[in-house]
Amino acid sequence: MNKNLFLRLLIVLAVFLVSCFSAEACTNFLITKGASKDGSTMITYAADSHVLYGELYYTPAADYLPGELLDIYEWDTGKYLGKIKQVPHTYTVVGNMNEHQLAIGETTWGGRKELRDPNAIMDYGSLMYVALQRAKSAREAVKVMADLVEEYGYYSTGESFSISDPNEVWIMEMIGKGPDRKGAVWVARRVPDGYVCAHANQARIRQFPLNDPQNCLYEKDVIQLARDKGYFSGKDAEFSFADAYAPLDYGALRFCEARVWSMFRRVAPFEKFSMDYVKGVAGAEPLPLWIKPDQKLSVRDVMELMRDHFQDSEFDMTQDIGAGPFNLPYRWRPLTWEVDSVKYCNERATSTQQTGFSFVSQSRSWLPDPIGGVLWFSVDDTYSTVYVPMYCSISKVPKSYAVGTGDFHTFSWESAFWVFNFVSNYCYLRYSDMIQDVQKVQRELEGRFVADQPKIEQAAMVLYKQAPQLAIDYLTDYSVNLGNSTVKRWRKLGEFLIYKYLDGNIKNELGKVTHPGYPESWYRRIVDETGDHFKMRSLEE
Repeated sequence: MNKNLFLRLLIVLAVFLVSCFSAEACTNFLITKGASKDGSTMITYAADSHVLYGELYYTPAADYLPGELLDIYEWDTGKYLGKIKQVPHTYTVVGNMNEHQLAIGETTWGGRKELRDPNAIMDYGSLMYVALQRAKSAREAVKVMADLVEEYGYYSTGESFSISDPNEVWIMEMIGKGPDRKGAVWVARRVPDGYVCAHANQARIRQFPLNDPQNCLYEKDVIQLARDKGYFSGKDAEFSFADAYAPLDYGALRFCEARVWSMFRRVAPFEKFSMDYVKGVAGAEPLPLWIKPDQKLSVRDVMELMRDHFQDSEFDMTQDIGAGPFNLPYRWRPLTWEVDSVKYCNERATSTQQTGFSFVSQSRSWLPDPIGGVLWFSVDDTYSTVYVPMYCSISKVPKSYAVGTGDFHTFSWESAFWVFNFVSNYCYLRYSDMIQDVQKVQRELEGRFVADQPKIEQAAMVLYKQAPQLAIDYLTDYSVNLGNSTVKRWRKLGEFLIYKYLDGNIKNELGKVTHPGYPESWYRRIVDETGDHFKMRSLEE
């Protein structure tokens, strides 16, 4: 086969795979200062894809000469998109947080397919990571992203971004103008202090204030483009970004808005949010863009919000027959399936097996940037992972999490991604039992990390007052050692699980092999399904 043709086919295949696997992917929660227990702003991001290798990106600060250019590659596929002008100075970026405590996450919702511009240069991933290199605040990041798509065009489909700094949290939604018009239409709203917000692969900004630049920014053509395309015909004040550019279907409710509903019902149980909307009941009231939580949230609370299987709800993934005898809250793809030409679906929860990486960012205005910004980072399934603190000022990342330590196609015990996947995938075999062993170690580690945080930062402040670089070196050593030691501990956990649950048995505390069998409820299901097929009979019958 011609080499160039082969490379083009590989690119087409990669685009196809990403388009298949990115649907209904990613979840973000947004927490303002007034909604957190300690005054932190926090955002979360689960980067979910069946083909995403989870690793911790690191880009050091740098200076550039006038006229230098930056190559842009699509984040999903690695496809080369073009060049943009470089700026004189860029900031250090650790994962999705920069040295000024600015953090950015995203979820993809697609929207109107005809608005994608295949000739543009800036895709959604490049927007995030370039903005992190160039902006100091959330508001500045909105401007950087807007300016970039205006000058170079927007390559991706519809996208929601979470953007936070030590003082503000913003939600920004964007979609292209089509192949015949460069740029994108977008709206960005500041989440009111004391409130929380969420998005999960469905546009959520509906009506928005047209004259409140302190709290709402938008592209000048956002309403007119919708009129020109026939998406909207009412008064400007009635315009809904989400309804115009991302019309709802049942999948958007059941797979996407349901994750928002589950977060809202957990942080504000007294509100008793109805499931009617996410179940597609006609006339049901849409979920609000943001809500006030019943109680303020700690960083540990937010980590636990990322561990959601719709527990104790009608969608609880451990309760239907698909969970099997050991209450597995996961369903292998495809997400929808047919029986006798009738289409059915699996649930799509926040916790999912195909997460590449996730984080909880923590930005604090009362601390110097090198100490105040923490990216609590993890790889793989949020329910069975460990969030490890990576300070935004560190000068290197743990080898176990670093780019280049491993890849998606080669298993390695040196790779955090593969070690955590080894444990989680083994757990899926006997989930209800094994997850208890996993959570014991998970809570031990995360509990210690959170408990140690004040004294670590107190020591860092002492060093910072002497010289900021001393604090940066100290926090770098701390984050790197913690990351690598966590992966070693998780590998030992995997070895323990193999020992304890060998061949379908369970060893007790004394090492004695026991044979607990299946839950009684599962045996009853077998009898209901098969009748007397497995019944033991007397030979005299």
